[in-house]
Amino acid sequence: MSTNGVEINGISAASGARSTSVLPLESQDSMSVPNDVFAAAGCARPHVDAVVGEVCSEATSGWTRRVRVGKAPEEREMNPNRISALELSVRAYTEKRDGPVVYPSIGTSFDSLDEAYEFYNLYSWECGFGVRLAKSRLNVERKRCMQEIVCACAGKPLRENSRSARCGCNAMIRLLRSNDKGWYIAEHKDDHNHPLSLTCGQKMHWKSHEHIDRYTKDLVKQLRDNNVGLGKVFSIVGSFFGTVDNVPFTKRCLKTLCRKLNKEQSEEDAVKTMAILAEMKANDPDFNYTVQVDDESRVKTLMWVTSRGFDHYRCFGDAITFDTTYRTNLYDMPFGLFVGVNNHFQSIIFGGAMMRDEKEDTFKWIFKELIRMVGGKHPQTILTDQARAMELAIEAELPNTVHRWCKWHVLKKAKESMGVLWSKNSDFKLEFHKLVHHMIMEEEFKAGWQQMLEKYSLKKHPFLTHIYEVRHKWAKPYFRGVFCAKMTSTQRSESANHMLKGYVPPGCPMHLFLRQFEKLQFDRESEQSFQEKRTLLSGVSLRLNLPIERHASKVYTRAMFEKFGEELYKCGAHVLDEIVAKKVYKSTHVDAAAREKWSKVEFTIQVDDEASFFSCECGMFEHSGLVCCHALQVMILFRLSKIPDKHIMKHWTRDANDVFPAHLVRYNKDRGPPSSDTFRHHTMYTKALECVLLGDSNVRCYDVFMTMMKEVQATLLPLSAEKDGMGLAEREQQNQVLVQKQAETLQIQGGSTKPACDGESSCSGIAGQQNKRPRGRPTTSRDKAPYEQQLKRSRFCTICRGQGHKCTTCPERGDVPKMPRKLPKCTNCGVLGHRRNNCGTRKSGPFEPNFL
Repeated sequence: MSTNGVEINGISAASGARSTSVLPLESQDSMSVPNDVFAAAGCARPHVDAVVGEVCSEATSGWTRRVRVGKAPEEREMNPNRISALELSVRAYTEKRDGPVVYPSIGTSFDSLDEAYEFYNLYSWECGFGVRLAKSRLNVERKRCMQEIVCACAGKPLRENSRSARCGCNAMIRLLRSNDKGWYIAEHKDDHNHPLSLTCGQKMHWKSHEHIDRYTKDLVKQLRDNNVGLGKVFSIVGSFFGTVDNVPFTKRCLKTLCRKLNKEQSEEDAVKTMAILAEMKANDPDFNYTVQVDDESRVKTLMWVTSRGFDHYRCFGDAITFDTTYRTNLYDMPFGLFVGVNNHFQSIIFGGAMMRDEKEDTFKWIFKELIRMVGGKHPQTILTDQARAMELAIEAELPNTVHRWCKWHVLKKAKESMGVLWSKNSDFKLEFHKLVHHMIMEEEFKAGWQQMLEKYSLKKHPFLTHIYEVRHKWAKPYFRGVFCAKMTSTQRSESANHMLKGYVPPGCPMHLFLRQFEKLQFDRESEQSFQEKRTLLSGVSLRLNLPIERHASKVYTRAMFEKFGEELYKCGAHVLDEIVAKKVYKSTHVDAAAREKWSKVEFTIQVDDEASFFSCECGMFEHSGLVCCHALQVMILFRLSKIPDKHIMKHWTRDANDVFPAHLVRYNKDRGPPSSDTFRHHTMYTKALECVLLGDSNVRCYDVFMTMMKEVQATLLPLSAEKDGMGLAEREQQNQVLVQKQAETLQIQGGSTKPACDGESSCSGIAGQQNKRPRGRPTTSRDKAPYEQQLKRSRFCTICRGQGHKCTTCPERGDVPKMPRKLPKCTNCGVLGHRRNNCGTRKSGPFEPNFL
């Protein structure tokens, strides 16, 4: 349909030229277009007031500065009977069968500006170019009345010598407002002065064709928050569209989106972090956290312990590991994990600490806060790396804790220092691993070490000499008598860090780090629940069907019973001889002749008078808490039907979680009351157990039970201040010390000790750490501890060859005068005393080459 050479909805009655189509304004007699033309297009005739742009009238005295911010224009109401511009264009194409399917004809009407943009963008996709919004105009009501949508190559670059694609292209459409608050095309130019994109791959790289809808954005955000790689995200999105080829945006566009999402997440990181900590505290009253800030109120150290971590530490906090080589966060701050082992031989996380630096004062603050958060309990053993600052902090804050180094770091350093000897099939590597990993005696270790040095001529090797001098810190024989829960390295911390990398995306802010850390905790608890169910319901497979083995299956968890079975299996490789009747026995390996010369093949077992404790010189029970195969042989010889109580370490039993505070220790399942209960105490105890049984029926009973117990406790607390001396606690003299210690611990926890920030109210004004990344591509290698970093080259005195001074300050120098400075020699004339740049014989004028 066409009138007076004006094309409407893609149908033209003129000669068909589409280079420039203009709908004139009032000055160009645009009102000569009949009304039925606009009616066919579904829009109303434009009114003159829509294009009025005068600033002020002649009667206005002076000029008033107009605010250049327009109001959002009102959109035309949707009408289901109105045919959209896209549908009209498709219908017109079915008749002409030529040109693009979507064509912006003069007078094409739209309900909104977004619809017009999408329509012209579809047209640009067919033709092979991109579009963008350009000039616009506001009317006297401060509403947009004109909008131009131009080619992406329109305009000129800001600088002459640039990579900009703008080349002054004139292709565009001009949109004006209609009387019914709609938009229509008043002018269209489709002449391009640049090549158009021909293939689909080229068209997708125009910015207007890289649009990602909000649902896809939400999907990408969730995937990136869960540390899914960029390539996998693109593949997952491609699966929703059938294949990767059908994805309506490029991988480069997806990368840009991920960069924007990361920037949005990093904004106000400290505020979001404090909000998450407050939320976790509200959901979990036993959750404890503390924040240390610097003089500028920026986060210096952040540490937290969950209620689950506190319960784990109370039961399994006797041996822990601490490693700070994890740095995957936005501020490149080291993150340390306190990790232990539960009764199912699984890694459990007690808490975490994010710190700015790894100095001695920082570690002192961390260890001090850890002890405060866990109720004052010090670990028996702690395994760390070889950092000197951490060692000094442990000596100051944990004086009664045994500190050992990580064996994994020693092996890593050996791989770097030994060179060719540490090859894949090297005999030296195998012998070194035997010395490090096998549970042997100190005499064995020394003999085997000397034999290895002599065999490979390494007596003067600096690395081996250094680690041998500090062997008591890392060598396994020196772990005898120290309970480590079968840990001799921070490998559990390293594995926990490896698991954390699967949850935390690289360069994530602190608040997202906390969210992902919660997911890691949840998954670890799920694994622990599975092992508890496996221990409770699954059957066991006996190796020898001995009474002591059946007893172990009822005492130990499923995982530890399997390790007990391994020790029971090793009994067949030893022969037992009696040295002193019922007192001393000797266990000898059956293949003693085939073992290494330095290997110990005989172990002595001593039995006490009551046959309740079997002491083996291998020290395995003291180190791991599990009976060794040598002591098991003697127990079988004594025909014991049960493992002696002194050889059952509660850490590995099924009732390991049954640990009460000191003043309630008498209620542990594996510890009976030290004396008989009084009638008053027994009556209350029985009635309380009956209430616990009823309260455990459903959730409502639990809520009622907890509410009533709090009321009863609040009522009895002031009344219990007066003692009559007939209570069970007063009558048990041996428990007086434990009760007093518990009361002191409670006073310390409720005293004046206050962390830097422990709640939402005291955390206002805290800012996040400044993100100062170094230049260049960030490294993907593991962060090195200070002791692993390369040392500076030592400088020696040229007179005495000593360190710490130079030849000018050497004490052996005496009155020897300083050597005269060497006179400079001119390279132009060869005379001493001056240089070429101030030589008098230098030629003046420009340089003349010899070959000219």
